Amino acid sequence: MALLRSYVNGRWHTPTVDGQPLHDAVTGEEVCTVSSAGVDFAAALDHGRRVGGPALRELTFHQRAALLKTVASMLREHREELYGLSARTGATKTDSMVDIDGGIGVLFSFSSKGRRELPNDTVYVDGDVEPLGKAGTFLGQHIHTPLRGVAVQINAFNFPMWGPLEKFAPAFVAGVPSLIKPASQTAYLTARMVELIIESGLLPEGSLQFVAGSAGDLLDHLTEQDLVGFTGSASTAQRLRAHPVVVSRSVRFNAEADSLNCSILGPDAKPGTTEFDLYVKQLVSEMTVKAGQKCTAIRRAFVPADLMDAVAEAASERLAKVKVGNPAAEGVRMGALASLEQREEVRRSLKGLLEAGRVVFGDAEKVDLVDADATRGAFMSPVLLRADDADLPQPHEVEAFGPVSTLLPYTSTEQVVELAARGQGSLVGSVVTADAGFARDVVLGVAPWHGRLLVLDADDAKESTGHGSPLPMLIHGGPGRAGGGEEMGGIRGVLHHMQRTAVQASPKVLSAVTNRWVAGADRNVDGVHPFRKSLAQLKIGDTVVAGPRPVSMADIEHFAEFTGDTFYAHMDEDAAKANPFFDGRVAHGYLIVSFAAGLFVSPEPGPVLANYGLENLRFLTPVYPGDELTVTLTAKQITPREANDYGEVRWDADVTNQNGDSVAKYDVLTLVAK
Repeated sequence: MALLRSYVNGRWHTPTVDGQPLHDAVTGEEVCTVSSAGVDFAAALDHGRRVGGPALRELTFHQRAALLKTVASMLREHREELYGLSARTGATKTDSMVDIDGGIGVLFSFSSKGRRELPNDTVYVDGDVEPLGKAGTFLGQHIHTPLRGVAVQINAFNFPMWGPLEKFAPAFVAGVPSLIKPASQTAYLTARMVELIIESGLLPEGSLQFVAGSAGDLLDHLTEQDLVGFTGSASTAQRLRAHPVVVSRSVRFNAEADSLNCSILGPDAKPGTTEFDLYVKQLVSEMTVKAGQKCTAIRRAFVPADLMDAVAEAASERLAKVKVGNPAAEGVRMGALASLEQREEVRRSLKGLLEAGRVVFGDAEKVDLVDADATRGAFMSPVLLRADDADLPQPHEVEAFGPVSTLLPYTSTEQVVELAARGQGSLVGSVVTADAGFARDVVLGVAPWHGRLLVLDADDAKESTGHGSPLPMLIHGGPGRAGGGEEMGGIRGVLHHMQRTAVQASPKVLSAVTNRWVAGADRNVDGVHPFRKSLAQLKIGDTVVAGPRPVSMADIEHFAEFTGDTFYAHMDEDAAKANPFFDGRVAHGYLIVSFAAGLFVSPEPGPVLANYGLENLRFLTPVYPGDELTVTLTAKQITPREANDYGEVRWDADVTNQNGDSVAKYDVLTLVAK
């Protein structure tokens, strides 16, 4: 791997110059050189839009999600090779698992969510139909469709696999091709990951491109249909966000920037409590995992003033047990920073922090190493600082992007909330306490400044993924200094890559656009019961009308006796009349639903395999003894399952009385054989 290649325009590109040398963070040896010289960025973006985009948009959400799972499985087979490269970035085996297994896990997660929460279609329907006229012939509906551009991602050096994959997964499910531009320091790991994906042939051509080296004039060629996802420093994010093309063409720009994340120890968490131990353990972990090179690491550790000594002592004791050195050596828990340059940057920032505090553990210039040379490798001791005056500005303004954290005192809930906000926006904060009231006050107080909050206590500790671990189903991002963006967040991340459009039309047209039957659209009553049709035969709008079925007082009393539901509105005439909603005894709501099922069900064995749910149930008009019920059941949405011999059908159920008034409306969910 002497010279990193880019993959653009459907082929591998070898740079026309040797480029910048990249060094092993542990040994200082040259790993490769990197350069984007000769890459035609305009052509690369055009290739993604012209080739990758159409190929992806031909696939449904479910088909794209299934491909993600296949890619994840393939990468998992190559983990050992990827671990070997990851070690050269200074990462321990645990660090590599966070990056590599974490990235693969994101692919699996979005694959699962795409198949469970999105339709097997190419359009996503957002919210309910909005009536825009009295007669019901003019309606509105929001839909999401894929943007016709490229999702350009510019990543940081600290997570060379997780960073690209957590951006790629939602873009791919949305149907938008990606162009990956990693940070150069660790680009060789990202490059190998992309090589594996491209060589597998699993993805449509143009759906994934890769640039090793600088971004050149990439942003000059963006359009309003493209997106930029950036991870890195707040200053770089500001500069890229202000790029003339990004501004003039309103390019969607999502930034996830380094932030001064905090962790707050509750006043109840005295030494000897589970929460005290959890706080100290988490603090030390966040300082040492990835050598503190995490945008989510704890930089400000807020502690009740009377517990400062205890926390400093306990944390120092734990830090003293952390072996630093060659990640391949037995017992090493913290490896190197990504480069010698990065280590010098951390030391410079540390000097600023020392204006407000003092070192209680560690030495920025000296470190005892296991099987490593501090003059060649980018090693550094974890450094814990203590600032007894939390009002000083430095801890709230200066970030040392490495194994550095500062203990800060507080004396009240109001004060710690105000201090947390001085970070001007963070990716994550944590509260470690057994006091639910304190946790509530802090969460609601600091939430406007945080993208994610973890409340850690003895109850959730065993299952907690920790302060510094973003999860695919939750948003990763934060306001202000943290970049003002959101990544992942489950389906929210997918929709970020799509355009939300309000469509105003008749019921018939809306049904055609959304592939869902809309009330007022045509129904098909062809004499064949819809339950006798396989998934391949069933069409949106296929309907059965069944009834009428009279409801008697004997029915109501039998249902009450049989179920035990003897609520007064069903059994006491005088009490029911005293209720402002009723004129006398009424039928049970679930009696109505049961009668409706008895009316519309086709009882013989057939394509319908199971009823697995009922949603959106509303009882609209009371049903009295003597009323007659009719049910209209219409196929509303059909969702084939790619990997199964059945699909899901959502039915619109409308139960009406003899006057045509709806007494109940709901959705019935069934599994139907293909």
